[in-house]
Amino acid sequence: MTTWSEFTAEAPRIAGIFTRRHAAAGNLCLLATLRADGSPRISPIEPRVFEDRLWVVGMPDTTKFRDLHRDPRFCVHTATVDPHVGDGDAKLWGEVVDVRDAALHQRFAEALYAEIGLDLRGQTFDHFYEAHLTSGSSVEIVDGHMEVTVWKPGEGERVVRRT
Repeated sequence: MTTWSEFTAEAPRIAGIFTRRHAAAGNLCLLATLRADGSPRISPIEPRVFEDRLWVVGMPDTTKFRDLHRDPRFCVHTATVDPHVGDGDAKLWGEVVDVRDAALHQRFAEALYAEIGLDLRGQTFDHFYEAHLTSGSSVEIVDGHMEVTVWKPGEGERVVRRT
């Protein structure tokens, strides 16, 4: 599995589209997890890149985090509002790892407070999930054609042009 910093080096096109769309949607993405019965669940999430790592964190004791605790596999998709994907969109697949590091949690809380004013400083995080990526893809319209970029670790990016 691949960390965020490794991903951005190996898949700069997908990472760029993800980063652009993530910022344009106010950090909002859609998170796909697996329910206990194996059926999919889609939930809103605001993943954060912090210290060159992608974090899937949020309100504790929600169904999406219970899903991830039981089965760490996920897909995160940039929020798409344009049916013509004029600004592109991206999806990332992987598994989360629960990082138990109180000092990291507090640095994250300080950065979050400085960025958006949400004060989680001094709080203990039940789960603090780092996303390790197993694949990614993006879609863009380039010169009137759809370009789908696909990435897997160690394989680089591959672009498929659809007419």
